[in-house]
Amino acid sequence: KKDIPAVNFIIHEIHCSRNIEVCCYCSESIPKSEMKNHIESEHVQVTCKCRMKIENSLLKDHEASACPLRPALCQYCDIQLTFKELLDHEVYCGARTELCGGCGRNIMVKDLQEHPRVCG
Repeated sequence: KKDIPAVNFIIHEIHCSRNIEVCCYCSESIPKSEMKNHIESEHVQVTCKCRMKIENSLLKDHEASACPLRPALCQYCDIQLTFKELLDHEVYCGARTELCGGCGRNIMVKDLQEHPRVCG
C-alpha cells in the first residue's frame, strides 16, 4: 500500500478495479489472474498429522506451536517425544532419583536444580 498522487488516482482506481480482487478468505488484494492459484495454495483445507483440518497457510504455525503431535523435549532427560506425551513422561522422569555427591542422599531429578542450595 502506498500513496497515489491525486492526478493519477482515477487511472489507478480504474486499473485496480479491472485487475485486482480482494480475497474473500483473507482480505488480501490479489491480481485477478492469480486468485485461483492464491486460493488453492493458501486457503485449501489440508489435514495435519494430528487429523485436524486446517488452511494450508496456517499449517506451519499449527505444527510448530499448537499440534499435539509436535516434537517436544523432556526437561530432565532431553528425550524427544510428542507434546501430547510430554506431561506424563516428565512426571515419571522427574520422579526418578539420583545420588547427590555432596550429601549422599537420593534426590529426585525434578529437585536437582534446587538441591545445591539446601545440600549438606
